[in-house]
Order: sequence, then C-alpha cells, then structure tokens
Amino acid sequence: MTGPLTLTPGHAPAGATRLTVAGEIDMSDIGTLAPAIETTQGPLIVDLTAVDHLDSAGLSVLFRHADRVEIVATPLLAPVLTISGLTRLTTVHGLEET
Repeated sequence: MTGPLTLTPGHAPAGATRLTVAGEIDMSDIGTLAPAIETTQGPLIVDLTAVDHLDSAGLSVLFRHADRVEIVATPLLAPVLTISGLTRLTTVHGLEET
C-alpha cells in the first residue's frame, strides 16, 4: 500500500508549470488533484513518475485538461494511459521500456 497522494508544484523549462504527483490516484484523491490542475494557468506538465496506481477517476481529470497538459509517466502506467486513449489526446513521455 502506498502513502497518501502528494502534489508538489514547481516550474519546468519554457515557462510551463510542473505538478509532481506521488502515491495512488483514485476516487478518494480527486478532490485534491482536480483543483490543483484546474487552478494552474497555462501549460502544465503533470509528472506521474511516482504514481503507483491511476484509476478512472484520475483519468477523467487528466482527460478534462488534455488540451493543455503534458504527462510524464513510467511504463507501469502505459497500459491504462494507452488503452484509455489519453496518449492520443496529449503528449505522454516515458512510456517506453528502457
């Protein structure tokens, strides 16, 4: 079991905001994740490299903002991001196996 969801805002190159997410993203965490994404102005990089679980509630938040987010993930999340179709709507980095 993973600890509680943590969000760490920061800055990325080219002026984008970076939101680093760690833990599990599920229905109980949407009340934390959604406002963090919704209140960020402009382009946003959502770093999911420390996320162990992402369910449909978390996906729905990412889908709502697919037009302005880029996602950084790991191969662990590749199936859910690909099968859901999110990889066709936004740029997703880090899904390839190394």
